[in-house]
Amino acid sequence: MSVPDVGRAWLDRAYQYADDVKSGVIPSCKYIQLAVDRWFDDMVNGPSRGLQFSEYHAARYFRFVGRHCRHYEGEWAGKKIDFEPWQCFADANLFGWIREDGTRRFRQSYEEVARKNGKSTRLAAAGNFYLIGDNEPGAQIYSAATKKEQARLIFESSKAMLEQSPALTKLCTIEEHKLKYQRSKYLPLSKDSKRMDGFNVHAGLVDELHAHPNSGLWDVMRSAMGARKQPIMRAITTAGFDHNSYCYQRRRYAIQVLEGAVKDDAFFTTIYTLDDPEKWDDPAEWPKANPNLGVSVSLTDLQEQCEEAKHLPSAKTEFLTKRLNLWVYGETAWMPMQHWHQCKDSSLNSWDNATELDGQECYGGLDLSAVEDMTTFGLVFPGESGQRTVLSRSYLPQAALERRLNKGDKTLETFRDSGHLIVLPGQTVDYNFIKTDIMAAAERFDLQSIAFDRWNSSQLVSDLIDEGIDFIEFGQGYGSMSAPSKELLRLVLNQQLRHNDPLLTWAVSNVVVQTDPAGNIKPDKGKVSEKIDPAVALIMGIALAMASDDTESPEIFIL
Repeated sequence: MSVPDVGRAWLDRAYQYADDVKSGVIPSCKYIQLAVDRWFDDMVNGPSRGLQFSEYHAARYFRFVGRHCRHYEGEWAGKKIDFEPWQCFADANLFGWIREDGTRRFRQSYEEVARKNGKSTRLAAAGNFYLIGDNEPGAQIYSAATKKEQARLIFESSKAMLEQSPALTKLCTIEEHKLKYQRSKYLPLSKDSKRMDGFNVHAGLVDELHAHPNSGLWDVMRSAMGARKQPIMRAITTAGFDHNSYCYQRRRYAIQVLEGAVKDDAFFTTIYTLDDPEKWDDPAEWPKANPNLGVSVSLTDLQEQCEEAKHLPSAKTEFLTKRLNLWVYGETAWMPMQHWHQCKDSSLNSWDNATELDGQECYGGLDLSAVEDMTTFGLVFPGESGQRTVLSRSYLPQAALERRLNKGDKTLETFRDSGHLIVLPGQTVDYNFIKTDIMAAAERFDLQSIAFDRWNSSQLVSDLIDEGIDFIEFGQGYGSMSAPSKELLRLVLNQQLRHNDPLLTWAVSNVVVQTDPAGNIKPDKGKVSEKIDPAVALIMGIALAMASDDTESPEIFIL
């Protein structure tokens, strides 16, 4: 009697899961739908970017887990692990996609799912594969957390799996604080470890990233991966509470990758949550955050906790955050990016080459940030039938870019290479360079006026006023920002905005808004960890374009 091939079986589950999400057979949130869309798009377009899905590599991992890894606690202790379709989909991505040189495609991953959905089990199994099956000589694997006890949780899970496998036990040396295979080793790592240098990390595994107060431990491991041919950093977490946390930053970045605002072929993500938090007490919504519902997640248990949550505020917070994976106190992105992407006009050339706009009436917005940070000059061109065309130009000092690169963040480097971000030499923004650009724009276009923040003014504005350019002071409060912010949203929803600037797209996806009791809104720089300067400049330019209309009065914006 032949033994079933678990590699083939789990691959088929991955394919079927993607089909079932796409067809709506499996209820899923928008982020999982986007992850599946990405899968199908990469199958078609990935090869042109040097990416290939290798069934061999994915099946090889599946066979390792299916044959050698067992559950180590609870009712299934001692039984072989049997991945569910959603788990097969995630790991088919992580282990199956390769680059032209045959190495792993994904080098970072962020996975978010509610509690009791088998996060630790998957991460522990992967840790053993990175140690034994990844063909990496002298591999260093670390399970990481802020505290030593937390760091040991994944490590102890991997250790328990090894101890239950006669085949793997023969290959490995199992110590209390270390697992060894040939010259490779697997250890728990925490912030309070005695030594944080000398690492040469092949795989870093982080469970419950939301508990990390900052990026310190992640940065240490990321910076120690340079000598590896296919290193990977993996985080699996439930939702947290702090929207200023490093975990929430990772989450925002993950969403931008899914939505296409950031192009990062080396970053994998899945986020299981509810689309509408107001439906938290609807059992039909719970599978979206709990893909293991009916397997490791008990429907009865969720129902009982839901009833308690209806009467106890503290229980509700816990239920929403840990069992439905909702960031209760986190801020959500303001702009519906699917509509923003529909406004992209590929025929609209970049700033220097948009000759079709030469001589046309336009209105500017100048977001003057600190001299060591990003500054943006945006232009809004009114068109027929209320349409607006926008151009954007952003500037950043070289030192600021290097600080991000040193942390492993290449987002802005991508925009520099594409020509959408102008990087200026030195520690600070050279305002003389920006002055030259604005004067050139005034000569090239019919530039009516430029809005600027009066509280962040500089000699640059005074110099340009002396050159005859009309500047209008523009506040950043509700009175000034609400109407043009709402107008920008209206333009996008009605597809009356033309844009083709990936840096502007990225900035717009970063925006969260603050709302006052009267329903007025404004972008809130204090609630985001990424740049929104191009979006702010765009909103100011839209305000002046609105003020120029016969139906509006300029005074209502300049508050």
